[in-house]
Amino acid sequence: MRGIKEQDITLDTPDQGAVLVVEPLLPQRIRRPSDALRFLLTLAALGAVVLLALALQRTLNGLETDVQAGSRRAPDLLSAVAGLLGGVAVLIVPVAFAVERVFHRDGMRVTQGLIAAILALLISYTLDEWIILTGPAELKQLLTGGRDVEPLNTVLAPAIAYATAVRMSRRPQWRALMWTALALDVFALFTATKVTALGVIVTYLVGLAVGFGTLYGIGSANTRPPGGAVLAALRKLGFAPVSARRVEDDSSGSRRYLVGLADDRRLDVTVLDRDRQVAGIAYRLWRRIRLNTETRRRAIRSLRAELEREALMAYAAQAAGARLPRLLGTSEVGTEAALLAYEHCETRPVAGLGDEDIDDRLLSQIWEQVRLLHAHRLAHRHLTGESIHVNQDHQVFLVDARSGEIAAGDLLLRLDNAQLLAYLGTRVGPERSVKAAAAVLGADTLAGALPLLQRIALSRETRASVRRDKDLLPAIREQIVALKPQVAVEEVRLERFRPRTLVTIIASALAAYLLLSQLSRINLVSVVTTANWAWAGVALVAAGVSYVAAAIMLRGFVPEPLPLGPTVLAQFAGSFVKLVAPAAVGGVAINTRYLQKRGVPPGAAVASVGASQLVGLASHILLLLLCGYLTGTQAAPSLTPSRGLLIAMLGVAVLFLIVLAVPRLRRMLTTRVRAMFSGVIPRLLDVLQSPRKLAEGLSGTLLLTVAFVVCLEACVRAFGGEVSFTAVAVVFLAGNAIGSAAPTPGGLGAVETALSVGLTVAGLPTTVATSAVLLFRLMTFWLPVLPGWASFAYLQRQDAI
Repeated sequence: MRGIKEQDITLDTPDQGAVLVVEPLLPQRIRRPSDALRFLLTLAALGAVVLLALALQRTLNGLETDVQAGSRRAPDLLSAVAGLLGGVAVLIVPVAFAVERVFHRDGMRVTQGLIAAILALLISYTLDEWIILTGPAELKQLLTGGRDVEPLNTVLAPAIAYATAVRMSRRPQWRALMWTALALDVFALFTATKVTALGVIVTYLVGLAVGFGTLYGIGSANTRPPGGAVLAALRKLGFAPVSARRVEDDSSGSRRYLVGLADDRRLDVTVLDRDRQVAGIAYRLWRRIRLNTETRRRAIRSLRAELEREALMAYAAQAAGARLPRLLGTSEVGTEAALLAYEHCETRPVAGLGDEDIDDRLLSQIWEQVRLLHAHRLAHRHLTGESIHVNQDHQVFLVDARSGEIAAGDLLLRLDNAQLLAYLGTRVGPERSVKAAAAVLGADTLAGALPLLQRIALSRETRASVRRDKDLLPAIREQIVALKPQVAVEEVRLERFRPRTLVTIIASALAAYLLLSQLSRINLVSVVTTANWAWAGVALVAAGVSYVAAAIMLRGFVPEPLPLGPTVLAQFAGSFVKLVAPAAVGGVAINTRYLQKRGVPPGAAVASVGASQLVGLASHILLLLLCGYLTGTQAAPSLTPSRGLLIAMLGVAVLFLIVLAVPRLRRMLTTRVRAMFSGVIPRLLDVLQSPRKLAEGLSGTLLLTVAFVVCLEACVRAFGGEVSFTAVAVVFLAGNAIGSAAPTPGGLGAVETALSVGLTVAGLPTTVATSAVLLFRLMTFWLPVLPGWASFAYLQRQDAI
């Protein structure tokens, strides 16, 4: 059994004799996913409390003052008694619990609690020392109140960690004693001004986190019922088992047993363990947050809810006439598990069949079983090779009904069809998959699955297969459209957001934070009044020239004639699109659309824009190296490359070698380079045949870079800064590269930070560098938005984009 040592467990029963249950030796300790989930949630709560406290410092200080004032009003006798009882009880209760557990031969639980207490003591002491000596001043003030107290109490944290690790919360009497002891001790600490409100909260969360972390790291006692308990539960259902053998777990990780009965029948028994209910919680939570309400499933269900769901789906499928293993009974197995007893069918999963064994008759049967489910509004939700089985007579059975839905809406039924189309497409090809489905469901029903053929709608295994075969879903769509050419496809959005959107939001928030932190260091009124607006005028002219240069550059890489005026307007329109798209995406999309409207074929349009981007990239790198070389040698007696330039070149070389050494990165690089060269290089060859076009493209590329560098140089001089032109060029080229790679609209935040840091390193004061960068971004990013919007609207009215 998967390389695990097997053990025969004998169960003696008075009327049935000894029954041998053959199963792998169950581990004495297991790591419960629920403990890991609680650990992560506690860490998240700890982070949220600290951030909230830092954001609401005044409110928290006021609350602290009120708590301290209220505590001082307590009678001295009450404070003294509470301090004595609490201090003693916090130590006595854990010791008494340990003695009680040792007498019950549960010493491992006590050991686990001691480990958690020791870890909590070490962690709280380390955090105390860090906060007092080198931690943030605001956090130190909040946790200590400006007094000579421990930020985290090194007595409470171990006590809480101990109580958590020994699972004292499951013993009501001991739990009440422990909470009383902690409450008395906290009250005494408040009256003696030895703690703060935030310190107590953080101490409690740290103790909880250490306790749950210890529980997951060491593991908990295995309370899963063994095979003997499963047979005892089956006897209560009226079955007479004579043999039992553990078989391979199902796709959800639930245990399965093959049980022989006295009347020569056999049962397939699925055991749902309580500690498995949160397995895979991170993935399910992510899907629940990411997907729309109609398609998502509950992330966590109780054991009872999971049992009832599977049983209800099985009974409903039987009533629908679909061929599923017949459910014969359900039962709880103690308090930690439940079972479902199915009639045994000799089948094997379709995933175990060879592709050549999946003939048209088998495909038709699969779709017929799905049709029966859907006719009674039942959605399977997991139609994969592991849940579709075939018996010796080549009859199809559907299993794994736990994830199904009764009274399913149209969307869920269409999702079933899309999933099965995609899975069978990976096995027999898109043509046979669509043909078999159409023969059973009809072309109209099949057309309903067309907008749902998205990777996000598929199961995890099918998604992985589709990712390897990127042409599969488009091919399935083509086959469906060929059956129903006039079908009106209504787009269905399954995702609330895409991961790329989440990255953009996070990056934008970080950019806004960095930008605001930069603005807080300067006086904007002083910037406006002290700036030399003659140099600002030069910067504005240079920014305007950059749009003409961009238009000239694009014209140079398009063999077809392009008028200069509309092309310049297209560049302004690109500045408007940058507000909602990353810097490297908005301009490319607008230019490609503009070329297509000018009569350039789509492939040639993409190739022309790609050629201009490729030459621009090469020019960017060469100018960066040249200017970096010159900047590093201006103060040297000879033209020796600077150390910084050498380090940068070596870093790039090492990065390139790493990419080549990793197969996945190497394939990604070669695929993209091959795709780029397949379309761009022929376009460049067309341009090379016209020296005038080549000169126009190269001059536009050079003029574009010079215009931006002149603009930044003028912004620096507008605030009295003095930096060499080559140094400004290096700063701009590096900052522009970072901005192009940033996922934020227009490189917002990344460009400002890179340019400010670069100018500061070049020798400018921080306030001057920040002011110059803000003026530069005003000229090149914000001011062009209004003319960009006007250009965008005009070109749209003229059907030019």
